[in-house]
Amino acid sequence: MAGPVQSIERAAAILRLLAGGPRRLGLGEVAASLGLAKGTAHGILRTLQHVDFVEQDATTGKYQLGAALLHLGTSYLDVNELRSRSLNWADALAARSGEAVRLGTPLEGSVLVVHHVFRPDDTFQTLDVGALLPLHASSLGKVLLAYGTASVEPGQGGLEAYTRHTLVDPQQLARALAEVREVGWAAETQEMTMGEAGLAAPIRGHGGLVVGAIGLSGPVERICDSHGHPRPSLITLIREASRAISRDLGAARW
Repeated sequence: MAGPVQSIERAAAILRLLAGGPRRLGLGEVAASLGLAKGTAHGILRTLQHVDFVEQDATTGKYQLGAALLHLGTSYLDVNELRSRSLNWADALAARSGEAVRLGTPLEGSVLVVHHVFRPDDTFQTLDVGALLPLHASSLGKVLLAYGTASVEPGQGGLEAYTRHTLVDPQQLARALAEVREVGWAAETQEMTMGEAGLAAPIRGHGGLVVGAIGLSGPVERICDSHGHPRPSLITLIREASRAISRDLGAARW
């Protein structure tokens, strides 16, 4: 049997690199990150640009994912059963809570946001569909970790601290995940972004296995009370939504 095609492997590595960061990358950054010669990286980027999988900023010359690739990803998400079964419930949760709602599934050590409902107000918001969130620093990720749907492997420097509140100590994180399993929902307060907090609950499929998570997020003062505790009314709403989606996916009551 023929072995893997190196140029395709390199192209896939470039796409993963561009997808994993919040900003555009220059040719030198791409080449250095993947250990490629600039000429090789440039040739692959030009080919990906030709098929609209990559776009180049005319001003800076830096690269980002292209419209065609994003369209392919969206097409996949549209037929994803978890997402399609969750649409109405996520919309209702955003309307009832007044906060942004996200649906997440595990992907290669992160949380992939497969659906995002904007907060129902007139403030500027950015669509997060396709974004990757850290497992240990997001409420969605904590749910997936707590129920064994995903796992996190600390790097040489340990878990990344996004803020001073991020749980990076393995023992502290383990205790937090045990509490998630005990109460049936997860919270994060300024662990990924200062001033922001979130709540999430598990979505179960056939057999009761956790297949994803639904969560809401917003400013700390709206998600939490004056003592920093998640508001009980929001916990009730998030759990009701997760149970409703789980029932639609064929999960028995738990």
